[in-house]
Amino acid sequence: MQYNKVQISGINTSDLVVLKEKEKMELLKLAQAGDKIAKDKLIMGNLRLVLSVIQRFANRGENFDDIFQVGVIGLIKSVENFNTSLDVRFSTYAVPMIMGEVRRYLRDNSVIKVSRSIKDVAYKAMQAKERLTIKHQKEPTIDEIAKEIDVPRAQVVTALESISDPISLYEPVFSDSGDTLYVLDQVGDKNDDVSWLEELSLKEAIAALLPREKKILNLRFFQGKTQVEVAKAIGISQAQVSRLEKCALDRIKKNL
Repeated sequence: MQYNKVQISGINTSDLVVLKEKEKMELLKLAQAGDKIAKDKLIMGNLRLVLSVIQRFANRGENFDDIFQVGVIGLIKSVENFNTSLDVRFSTYAVPMIMGEVRRYLRDNSVIKVSRSIKDVAYKAMQAKERLTIKHQKEPTIDEIAKEIDVPRAQVVTALESISDPISLYEPVFSDSGDTLYVLDQVGDKNDDVSWLEELSLKEAIAALLPREKKILNLRFFQGKTQVEVAKAIGISQAQVSRLEKCALDRIKKNL
């Protein structure tokens, strides 16, 4: 990503450097050990990351200089709380922290009024999200956030949606030497082990059917044909189609 010369918060963005991942890890260890010079160097070396993240908030009518400074606060929190012992890129951890800080600022200064109760739940949820992210070095699920603040999942979803703008999963939020980080990369997989095993069991049950049974189920449930249309397609009676379909479904249920 190319940056033009822009003055933000007294900083000439054309002079900003980008640290390599190895340099970041070395500086992070020193900074977390109390080395202020290393911390300042690390922050300066990641200001382009902040600039990359806040680009999507450029057309919100807010002072871009203010948003940049808020983003830097998120960066500082990332530096202070990042766990260097885990095999995680610093940018992967810092991006949601920076975005969260900016979203909190925009929410608190939004002209769109949200009810006090929903706003309170959203505020608690964002705080819980930040705590859990720091604790586990990854973004928590909605269920984890709901459990943390002891609020029903539906209320948490409603509250967070009330303060969020819809965005594309494929919207780039940061690019580091060709390694682009998309919104999709920040989204957790909601499929748990149970649903995955159920899907696997269903596939195995279908695979165990006879070829004619597979064809009938495919025509009936994937192509949406009636039993009469299936009967004509494979050259048997409608009664036979009904019997074979029932037997196939019974076998699948039995195997599941």
